[in-house]
Amino acid sequence: MADTSATASASVAITDLSGMFTYHNDLSRDGVNSQEYALNTSTVRGATFGKRFACAIDAAAYAQPLWVANVAIGGGTHNVVVAATQHDTVYAFDADASPCQTYWSQSLLNNGEKWVTSGDVNSNDINPDIGIVGTPVIDPGSNTIYVVSKSKNGANFHQRLHALSLTDGSEKFNGPQDIAFNSGGVNFNPLTQNQRAGLALVNGVVYVAYASHGDNPTYYGWIVGYSASSLNQVSLFNDDPGSGFGGIWMSGGAPAADSNGNLYVITGNGNFDGNTQFGDSFLKLSTGGGISVSSFFSPSNQASDNSSDLDFGSGGAAILVDPSSGPVPHLAIGGGKDGNMFLLNRDNLGGNSNNDSGAVQAFSVGNMIFCTAAFWQNTIYLGPISDHVKSYTLNTSNGQFNTAPASQSPSAFGFPGATPSISSQGSSNGIVWAIENAGPAVLHAYDATNLGSELWNSGNNGADQAGGAVKFTVPTVANGKVYVGTASEISVYGLSPN
Repeated sequence: MADTSATASASVAITDLSGMFTYHNDLSRDGVNSQEYALNTSTVRGATFGKRFACAIDAAAYAQPLWVANVAIGGGTHNVVVAATQHDTVYAFDADASPCQTYWSQSLLNNGEKWVTSGDVNSNDINPDIGIVGTPVIDPGSNTIYVVSKSKNGANFHQRLHALSLTDGSEKFNGPQDIAFNSGGVNFNPLTQNQRAGLALVNGVVYVAYASHGDNPTYYGWIVGYSASSLNQVSLFNDDPGSGFGGIWMSGGAPAADSNGNLYVITGNGNFDGNTQFGDSFLKLSTGGGISVSSFFSPSNQASDNSSDLDFGSGGAAILVDPSSGPVPHLAIGGGKDGNMFLLNRDNLGGNSNNDSGAVQAFSVGNMIFCTAAFWQNTIYLGPISDHVKSYTLNTSNGQFNTAPASQSPSAFGFPGATPSISSQGSSNGIVWAIENAGPAVLHAYDATNLGSELWNSGNNGADQAGGAVKFTVPTVANGKVYVGTASEISVYGLSPN
């Protein structure tokens, strides 16, 4: 207005990303947000990127924070981050406001109830408190958050499926629904069963998977399906009904799903007969007319994995890989405690055979796998325990991964390794984000084309320090920010406003 001859230009990053509604971003569990236009390999640097604010929570957040754009909330339209804690509390925070703004928080405890403790389950795997463990899932069509709580009232223990309004946290669909059932004479035990895996919402059904607390019996590898609109139970599956075991925990990963509604999970230690018992197996589950095994892969060393506590299912959810070309168009991949990754044909997982000949490929990544790998531009990224974050490139001519890492991070991560997330602008400006389970959580950012190039980490500046680390946590990257669940806060990172 002062000088009409003066001109200037500015770049503004705008995303059409509608949300991060589920564990590891999508039903393929590939961990990619390819619609991130503010964060790139030039802007994520110490001078321009860092901790912007934090949102206090009442207990540890084992669940991945979820992000939703353009929610009608708080008298306007805002981006929202949803967090869930071990004290059975769900929060809706403004995703961008600094200082943090809480739109609502909802306790899922009934009158007289408390969260469960590690002493109750006789295991320190989750310590000291146990409430909401598995990552919730959000239905953007109905603005509903589905989440499972665990609580106690004296000697009575409960698990419940809740359907919460995204706008105000109120219960929907006559919820909550007590999780209670009997199958084959076996009652569901809300104390011993650990709802560790993330929830999956597929074709109007919410799938809830179960494992154990520290392998303490008796537990089963249940998957329970509930109608998303009524919360009525509609399906049930048990991967080891005779003797128990076969937990589906996947270090917090969630069942993956293909376009036909088939689920893919990896099971933990348990018995195997290829008929009704599927311990230490990679399962493709049909969901039409109930849940049933349509295909499976069990490694040739299944028995020794089971007897040596080397769960195949310690690795995260099966990642579905559809390469642009190659001899096998539909691929799945996953690995476990023995450090082996298995690349499988989704149309026929391969069964149980000598020398794992039913697999498309088997190769070692060196150390135990307690993570869900990410997949971007025909490359997988994963962080085994006590090892570097590594990348492996898919050779599209033979449909197999090159077994030598294409690159790796400069430093190694301790237990339990890292589940990476990836942000990019389509096929360019890829950044690999990984959380180190140190004292305070340490967020790392690497160039996806060369993990040896670390762009930034939160340990380099005291002002960037996150809350206390929580194992198996996954960073959520959306709209120019990175959200990290910790023991006391959701730490939020982004570009400098100046």
